[in-house]
Amino acid sequence: MRCLKYIALLIGVSSLSYAQKKQPIDYVNPFIGTSNSRWMLFPGATAPNGMVKLSPDNQGDVWQGGYEYSVGSIHGFTHIHGWTMAGLLTMPTNGDLALKPGRADEPFKGAGAGYHSRFRHDQEHASPGYYSVYLLDSHIKAELTATERTGVQRYTLPADSTNRIMVQLSMPSEYGLDLKDAQITKVNNTEIEGFAKSSAAGFNDYVLYFVMQFNRPFSGFHGYVNQQEIKSDIEVKGSKDLGAYVTYPTAKAEQVILRTGISFVSTDQARLNLKTELKGFDWDFDRLVKHNRDSWNNILKTITVEGNSETDKVKFYTNFYRCFSAKMTMSDVNGKYVDACENVQQLPADRKAMIGGDAFWNTFWNLNLLWTLTSPETVQKLVGTQLEMYEKTGWLSKGPTGIEYSGIMEGSHEMALIESAYLKGIVKKDADVAFAAMKKNVEVEPTPTCGGNPGNPQISVYAKYGYVPIEKGVTSKTLDYAYDDWCVAQMARLLHKTDDYNFFLKRSDSWKNVFDPVSKYVIPKKENGKFIDNFDLFSVAHFVEGNSWEYSFYVPHDVPGLVKFVDRTRFTDRLENGFKKSEKQQFTAPALDRTWGQSAEYYINHGNEVTMQAAYLFNYTDKPYLTQYYTRKILSTFYDASPYTGWGGDEDEGQMGSWFVMSSMGLFEMNGGTSPDLRIDLSSPIFNSIKINLDPNFYKGKTFEIKTYNNSAKNIYIQSAKLNGRVLNGNFISFKDLVAGGKLELFMGANHKP
Repeated sequence: MRCLKYIALLIGVSSLSYAQKKQPIDYVNPFIGTSNSRWMLFPGATAPNGMVKLSPDNQGDVWQGGYEYSVGSIHGFTHIHGWTMAGLLTMPTNGDLALKPGRADEPFKGAGAGYHSRFRHDQEHASPGYYSVYLLDSHIKAELTATERTGVQRYTLPADSTNRIMVQLSMPSEYGLDLKDAQITKVNNTEIEGFAKSSAAGFNDYVLYFVMQFNRPFSGFHGYVNQQEIKSDIEVKGSKDLGAYVTYPTAKAEQVILRTGISFVSTDQARLNLKTELKGFDWDFDRLVKHNRDSWNNILKTITVEGNSETDKVKFYTNFYRCFSAKMTMSDVNGKYVDACENVQQLPADRKAMIGGDAFWNTFWNLNLLWTLTSPETVQKLVGTQLEMYEKTGWLSKGPTGIEYSGIMEGSHEMALIESAYLKGIVKKDADVAFAAMKKNVEVEPTPTCGGNPGNPQISVYAKYGYVPIEKGVTSKTLDYAYDDWCVAQMARLLHKTDDYNFFLKRSDSWKNVFDPVSKYVIPKKENGKFIDNFDLFSVAHFVEGNSWEYSFYVPHDVPGLVKFVDRTRFTDRLENGFKKSEKQQFTAPALDRTWGQSAEYYINHGNEVTMQAAYLFNYTDKPYLTQYYTRKILSTFYDASPYTGWGGDEDEGQMGSWFVMSSMGLFEMNGGTSPDLRIDLSSPIFNSIKINLDPNFYKGKTFEIKTYNNSAKNIYIQSAKLNGRVLNGNFISFKDLVAGGKLELFMGANHKP
């Protein structure tokens, strides 16, 4: 009996030891949501905000293209997965020669086959910075890892005289890729180099340069254009469809490692990136994987959570990971980059990197807060990117993918990040430059610049009328432009520019001009000042990715004013009714109804950004407990840990993921951290213990702890709260409280307070 007890004790100690060794990175599952995610969210390898995003693909030129979990084949590993950007596909293969990737519905062998291969998910693995898969048709194991600007792959080849590695410069992607000009050159039998000049999405022109090195000499080099081999064994040139392959006949199983440096500046810069970032690693693939793991874990362990289920920890850290995997470094190791006008520029020493990506549309609610808490250096880089663009090409950029002026989405929400960064003390230099850039956005009517669309279109019309008439643009512009005015006003206040502060603060009230004074809903308004009669509140006409009902709750900078304008009781009843009707649909709506102008009765659509603040609006009413109820509901029903339904909407580049991370801690920034009080709304955390380990370079390395008592799936309501031992009256704290370090204690119960 004593022996059995001793064995049981050993098992318990062993289990405890294992649990203690488990790191935040071990909870990340990059496959979550990959059956319905965008091109920028992939299972492959990347460094935080990396230029290289090396990942498997298996779809054609389709929306949400790239990797689809339910497709049982892979046609290659692409080095770039940025919004509207793709490039440099590689694939190990053997057997009959095929010179196209192949679609999932095409043969894998014989006539018409591509070089794609089938695979099984039980032979596939992914974690931050590492991906591996066994390719069934070629019997090759492929492993991927990356640094910021390099991709490294290890292929375990079988004994086969036909082994080869395909290198393709044209490939399927989410937005399609028009290959204008390209070249691949054999440097020697262990190195090739090349470039691909591409165009995508109607505005993004870029040249990708690469240098690819192999640890073993290849036997032959062969080029092809439009699926036809050419005679030269040194170089291949062309457009539209171009690639090459190198051969590795083997008599026994062998490993081949290829490492690739890329740049958008030149081949020499690609070689410099390769040499610099892989210095000290040589060909040690496993050491590089460990380095990448450590880099990711250093970010993820800035927040540690305890309590609740292991599944919730998986969702927490996977969504956390997504907030740093989609943005894309666009400058080289020495600070060189290509600006929006396609000129090579050199970053000054105090600006560390240029980072591109999709729009900052409504990221002020969660993603900005997550960045400022866990990686203020990332915020410095993002703000530095914006100021660099203003100084070199004249404007800030709302969606600086490829360091271009994409013109994507409404408003200029990069300004919320900029103003908040200065207000929080993360960025201190060039404040006058930042204000001038922000003011230009809300004063100057933009014209096409460097082939793109900067600024706020129809800002002059908005300034003239106090709103944007339907003859000139969508009604929702007025609401976004009013928030932009608020951000400019707060930046002016920070710099003691009193006249500008007063002017733009007053103009930030323009949101009222599109609210019908009778119904108290946002209604499209004509140039003559009249509202559209009998407008359908659920029509998306005159609104961007939302409807009138949803946008009637969208005044992030003045929620108290909105509640007063509508009437507190009416506001609360409308909001509560909308949530009740949305709960059965898990707070989402079919994408088709949001995008193509159809009318359908949808209220809360957490699958898009317009109403991601909605649950926290109850904090500004007499029913703050409903914030606690509905944030818990969304966390448990909208978000999943499955590859098929990780989230029920369009996770662009981290806003949806950051909502889960911040809301599972019970934190939310309604106005994006742009007001002097830096208010953070509180809700019901799902974890018992949360520790935010603050950056020592910015916040003196302090820790802020959130501790819940009597917390459970039933005890979701906050009964009382203490901040640093003192009773907290109200449902908010300040960002200043967080970064000063301390402890927030929440006492939970099953019944809400009246």
